[in-house]
Amino acid sequence: MLDTFENWLVGMTGTSSVWWIEIFIIVFVVLLLGYAVNKGFASLDRHARKTRNVWDDALVEASRQPAVWLVWVVGVNFAAGIVARVMESPWYDFVEPVNRVAVLFLGALFLVNFIKRAEQNLVDPAYLSDPYDATTVRAVGKLARISVIITVTLIAMQLFGYSIGGVLAFGGIGGIAVGFAAKDLLANFFGGLMIYLDRPFSVGDWIRSPDKEIEGTVEDIGWRLTRIRTFDKRPLYIPNAIFTSISVENPSRMLNRRIYETIGVRYDDLPGVNDIVSDVKTMLENHPDIDATLTLMVNFNQFAASSLDFFIYTFTKTTDWVQFHEIKQNILLNIAAIIESHDAEIAFPTSTLHIVGEPPEALVTEPPGVS
Repeated sequence: MLDTFENWLVGMTGTSSVWWIEIFIIVFVVLLLGYAVNKGFASLDRHARKTRNVWDDALVEASRQPAVWLVWVVGVNFAAGIVARVMESPWYDFVEPVNRVAVLFLGALFLVNFIKRAEQNLVDPAYLSDPYDATTVRAVGKLARISVIITVTLIAMQLFGYSIGGVLAFGGIGGIAVGFAAKDLLANFFGGLMIYLDRPFSVGDWIRSPDKEIEGTVEDIGWRLTRIRTFDKRPLYIPNAIFTSISVENPSRMLNRRIYETIGVRYDDLPGVNDIVSDVKTMLENHPDIDATLTLMVNFNQFAASSLDFFIYTFTKTTDWVQFHEIKQNILLNIAAIIESHDAEIAFPTSTLHIVGEPPEALVTEPPGVS
């Protein structure tokens, strides 16, 4: 192709030294193509933003940078090849392999960019009414990017004459040695993989473990460590392998919050206990923040040492921690008002002394010598 182009230039100019004209034309064409490609992708990007499709935005944004770079890399490489040939430099033989490697790595850059943008779109409510789980999307994206990088590296080595078979064989033997030497690291890696696949928790969830002193909000799930922010704002770093051997609670995924309280009234208020219990139950059934479709119980429970106890067992509609306590406070104050409306009182520990009959008169003994 270059020989045909040179022959045409020689015929047009009538001189055999046309290499500087070739370079000028190549640089001019590269600038023109780079500008045109950039403008073309800007137009495509404007049209893609008008749709809610997940993939067109990712495709356009991922292609733009590699396409512009491809024009520049290939053009500059051709110009450098012409200079190397004129100067009879040995670098001329590397022009074609370098072009192939450049195209290969720009293709890899496109795939990596596409995966990153697809990750963002798949968890963004602006693109999907039901976004995918962020933790799972992130794990799949990481695996896909690692696969692209390894594949491109092996192909590039093959282009430069290295034997992929030997590399893979060495990698297999080395992998066994590394496996023994870094078993804890591998355990954490597979522990992180299980978290990504099983999804017992996600970034942003509040978790705790009854087996370990672990409680807080998940900030990051890495391949080796999971970072948790405790409620006193300290970062807690947990090796992922730990989660394969402990129980983990995820309060963030609860559907409701429970109110379970025992209230006692005085023994003197025994005649009104039935009415108090009935009114409290009615109040809970009609409360706007109580989920009446779930278990709701209000029953006289026991004759305690200093009180007649009844309990309430119900669930709020909200799971928000702050709002839950506001609702619970309102309910407890309503119960106190109901007890007071029945001329009763909330009991507290007391002791009553009952004296039966009159005490016998003390025997009085007159001292000697008294008449």
